Order: sequence, then structure tokens, then C-alpha cells
Amino acid sequence: MVGRFAQLRAAGVGFVVDLAASPAPVVVHWGRDLGELDESGLAALALVGEPAVLNNSVDVPRRCSVWPSEFEGWAGTPALSGHRDGVATTPRPRLVEHSLADNRLELVLDDAITGLRITLNYEMDDSGVLSARAALAASKPYEVAGVSTLLPLPSRAVEVLDFTGKWCRERSPQRTRLGHGAHVRESRRGKPGQDSAFLMTVGVPGYGFGGGEVWAVHVAWSGDQRYVAEQLPETPPVLGGGELLRAGEVRLGPGERYDTPILLFAWSDEGLDGLAARWHALQRKKVRPPRPLVLNTWEAVYFNHDLDRLLALADAAAKVGVERVVLDDGWFRGRRDDTAGLGDWQVDLTVWPHGLTPFVDHVKGLGMQFGLWFEPEMVNLDSDLAREHPDWILGVPGEPGPPSRNQYVVDLSNPDAWAYLLTSIDDLVSEYGIDYIKWDHNRDLHEAVTHAGRPSVHNQTLALYRLIDELKRRHPDLEIESCASGGGRVDLGILARTDRVWASDCNDPVERQSIQRWTAQLLPPELIGSHVGPERSHTTGRRTDVSFRLATALFGHAGIEQDLTACSPEEIDRLTAWAALHKEFRPLLHSGRVVRADLPDDAGLFFHGVISNEQGLFCLARISTSPAGQSWRVRLPGLSRGRDYRLRIRGDLGLPSMRQVRAPEWVTAALDGWVRVPGAALVDAGVAMPTLDPGQALLLEVIVDRA
Repeated sequence: MVGRFAQLRAAGVGFVVDLAASPAPVVVHWGRDLGELDESGLAALALVGEPAVLNNSVDVPRRCSVWPSEFEGWAGTPALSGHRDGVATTPRPRLVEHSLADNRLELVLDDAITGLRITLNYEMDDSGVLSARAALAASKPYEVAGVSTLLPLPSRAVEVLDFTGKWCRERSPQRTRLGHGAHVRESRRGKPGQDSAFLMTVGVPGYGFGGGEVWAVHVAWSGDQRYVAEQLPETPPVLGGGELLRAGEVRLGPGERYDTPILLFAWSDEGLDGLAARWHALQRKKVRPPRPLVLNTWEAVYFNHDLDRLLALADAAAKVGVERVVLDDGWFRGRRDDTAGLGDWQVDLTVWPHGLTPFVDHVKGLGMQFGLWFEPEMVNLDSDLAREHPDWILGVPGEPGPPSRNQYVVDLSNPDAWAYLLTSIDDLVSEYGIDYIKWDHNRDLHEAVTHAGRPSVHNQTLALYRLIDELKRRHPDLEIESCASGGGRVDLGILARTDRVWASDCNDPVERQSIQRWTAQLLPPELIGSHVGPERSHTTGRRTDVSFRLATALFGHAGIEQDLTACSPEEIDRLTAWAALHKEFRPLLHSGRVVRADLPDDAGLFFHGVISNEQGLFCLARISTSPAGQSWRVRLPGLSRGRDYRLRIRGDLGLPSMRQVRAPEWVTAALDGWVRVPGAALVDAGVAMPTLDPGQALLLEVIVDRA
């Protein structure tokens, strides 16, 4: 029996809604679990949290309801914007039904003005992550211009962290203070994009990886997005977002409905690492087999698909310890470069006269899985698909606008185009027993309108989901990677139906250290594709030591992106040792807690690791020089003060070069064997680190001392 209040509780997080508040239910609390409060305790919580009625203001307290509107005196971002032929712009929703079961709250509101029945669902996962979504069912015609799901924050939440980026430098953090007004991040690229906000976090002053109270939201949607953190002088701060809708994109007729994307909210009082642990726990509920070590052929052969060369590459991969080979771009009809062929998803028999069978059989005969690259949503004008079906191309008819990477977008909302893509991919997966698809997406969606002129990013995104879902239904063991010019489509909407992301097209380890560091704020390492490339990065031109490249690629879903047949015997030995090391630590890396040390911005150092109750693997990576000569003492995050540990340096990948006369004494001892250290010394005092040269990394293994 639900009384005046509804509570959701899990993993130390609490969410409380006052169902009796007028004109709509009000979120009374979201944050630390307040315990098993009875109705009187919850009533007291609501009483002491009600704000004052201010001068020159509405004559009722201004609070954040579950559906904020001007009717309640809300002057900030509304839950709903829209109209019916220029009227019905002032929603007045009222609660008509509610239910609470299995940590899931459903609220049904009717709005006589807009003619909408609004169903709100809040669900608290065992990880403490709160999901929220809304369904709008129309009894009269109504055009939805925007829907925002918002939750209130306490006034102590004043620092905003979100992300920007570009190709080959995705998820660059940016931090600012939340002032009065709205901090808004929008994506209008038809996907989240390389500059996606990705995750918006608001916290107390000075929060870091290891401490501070923080609140965060993620829009689990692969189309246009909107994030907002907002505070007005007379209202509490709010955090939320939703789908960014284009004008006229969602027009509901009687009996039709619009479902918002799921928004995911998380709270922690253990800083950014505490938040990351919640996001990772949520995604690890889907049990996956061990992530195979990958070789992707792109940087090895590019478009030069020669069978003998590829067979030799597969042989070398098997000897190193690779478990999955992915044949990248260049295998389909007319695809000798990036100007032609996209859309014609049939094997090019001029390059592969016997089809892909000789290569696939060879790969599988070596005990490895086989994967294939596709870019189903894209088309070159120089293709049979474009010539025969120009109406399948998304854009203004007859004036498609400028190409991007020589390509345009297939209209997935066109049933015939959708069916063609499904049949083409399904046939190839069935014929060759494909284990894995690298699903690419190499341009933004500009002027994304159908041939009837209707904006279509919303429908395009839903059609993409249906396409992947149907392929997965037909091939339950098929795995799919989300790649979008690298990390342009990294969100939990696409990952609800795929198995990993390609974090960036950049394999330069200097850039990758930061890209992976911040991608892991949302995704666990096993979902982040992380490959080792050749000495000279093809995206930056920078040369780096092999040990640094290997150490960087270790902390993810590891793979190789280089021509093994051109490697020296010494390089092959290093790669083989790295593959063995990855398999040794894979159970830890793909199940443990990600931790990151809080170091000064000018330190030029990253220190991160993955830990369990029994062991940990840490990486000290020097990205650049620093003003300080010493690296000083670095505290090992995540360990227990009350336990004793043993630590040693793993030199399997080679040792880093150092800028010092002599390393700290413990380093010499840890190279020879285990060094016993009390947990309090590691956690509170820290370890004096050696001074590495830029572009160098040191691996440190830690285990609980059972002696």
C-alpha cells in the first residue's frame, strides 16, 4: 500500500517522492539513503525541506515537481514544450494513478490542456543507478517540441563536469562553476558526436576521483541529445536532459505516443570513482564471455586486400595469441578507396574471387573468431545503391548537401532500405559464420530529412535500434562494436544492444591515456576497445616506445592494430608477452573496480588501476614533463588501510626509461620480488614514485598479504 510518499532505495542511494504535493508530485530527496523512514519521518523530511515563499514571487513555495511547469511557478527549463496549432502551450498535469513495486515507481498524470496522458517510470537498479523515462499518449493532436527529465540537487552542488572533443581526441573534460542560469549541452549531429557531453556531473566544491559528493546524468540515446544543469535565484538546482527534437519531428495524432529516451541518474559520496563504480555495476549485469584479444586489419593493410598477405597476418596473429581477427573496410563491391562502394554490401569478387571463404576458414582453422567491418547507415553516390535508389538517401531531394568523407546517409526509416540492409548483413553473417561486426558510422547527419521533407533523426535512431535488435535476434551469439569515426557514438542506448565501443581512431598512447581514462568514467574497461598500434601513430605522427603502447592498451578490451608481418622478432616477442599478460589479468581488468589517483594538473602523470578484494594492477604513466623534479609520493586508491599488501613491478613489457640517477630503493626491491607494505602506508602516506621519462609507463601489481 502506497501512502503519501514513495521511496526507492538501493546500494546506499535514496529517492523520495511526495505523491500528495500539488499540483504534481515533488521529488523530496535524491542522494544518500536516509534509511527506513516511516510516514511521519518522510513527512518531516518534506516539511523541513520546503523552501520559503519569497518577496516578489508566486505565493507558494517553488519546488521541482516530477513534471515542472509554469502552472506551479517554475521559471526554469520545463518538462514539456509543445503546442496544438499554436495553442495548448500551458500544461497542467495532475496525478491520477500511481504504483510502487520491486523498486519501481510509476506515476500517471493527465493533462486536460494538452490532451496528453503522461506516464513516468522511475526504477532504482541494485547498483543505485536511477533510470527515468516518460511516455506521452495523445488523445488530441499535439506537437512535442521537447521533453526534459529533471531531478533537483542540493545547493552545495556547484561544480559542473562534462566533456567535449574532436576526432582522435574524444572525451576531453571541461569543468566550470554552476552559476545562475542554465548550463546546456546539445548535440545536433544525429548521434552524440566526438564533442558529446557524454556525462554531466555536478558536485560539491573540489570533488575528485577519490572523494566528494557528486550527482550525474547520462542520456542513454544515440541520436540528438540535450543535457542541462540549471539554477535560478529562487529555485533549487536541477540536473537532467532528454532527446533534442527538431521542429516538427514528433507530431502526435489521437492514439499515438512518444517515448522519451531513458535517462540514468547516479549519486556517490566517493567522488568520480564512486560514480564510475555504479555505472560499471549497472552494465555488468549483462554477463559476457571473456573478451577475446582482437587483431583488426585496418592499419595493417588499409584497402589493400591481398589474400596471401592477409593469411600471413592471420598466422602471425595466432602465434602472438590473438583470439579474434576482424577484416576491416575494403572487402565489398567497388571499394578500392573511400570514394565508392558504400551501400553495396556484397563481396567484391574481383578482389575475392572465391569470396571470403578462404580467409574465414583459415582464421577459424587457427582457432580464432572472425569479424567483419560494415557501415550500414552510409552510402557513396558512386554505388549501385545510390544509382538505383536515390530516394533511399536521407536529405533534401536533388540537393543532398556537401558530402562528408565522400559519403551520405541511408534513410533507415524507409522500410525498403531497412529491409535491404537487414537482408544483406544477415546473409553474410549466415554464409560466413561471422562472430563479430565492427559497425562504423563516419559522418554527422546534416539536413536529416526524408524525401517528404520531414526531419528524421528520431526515426533514424529508432530504426537503427530495430535493425541491430533484429540481427541479434536472428544471431544471438553475434557481437557488435559501436564505432563512429572512433568514439562518436558512445552511449548506453547503443550499448544496450552492442558489445563494446571503439573509443577513438587514435591509437597514440599519449592521447589514449586520457581518452580511456575518461571513457571509463561511464564504461567498464571490457567495453572499451583499446588497441596497440605501430611505433609511429598514423593519426598524430608521434613515435612512442612499445612498452608504453602495450601498457596503455592493456587496460581495456585489448587488441592489435598493426601489420604483424612487418614486426621484428623482438617486437613479436613483446606482443606475445603482452597477450599473455592481458590474459593473466583479464579476469581482474574486466570485473574489478576502476580507481584513479588525484594528482596535480601539472604533474604530467596519470596513476590508475583496477582492483578487487584480493589484488590490483596499477599503471603509472608519464604523459609530459612537469615543473617538479620528483614524482613524489602517490597514494594507491581503493586499497584498505586495515590490510597488509605485497607489491611488485611487472617488467613483462619492458621497463620504462627514467630521468634520475637512482630509483627509489623500493623500486629495486620490487623488481626482484615482492615488497610487503601495510595498507595504511599505501593508502594514506603513498609510495615515492620513480621519475619516468615522458611517454613511459610502469606496471605495479598488488596482492593482499596472507602471510
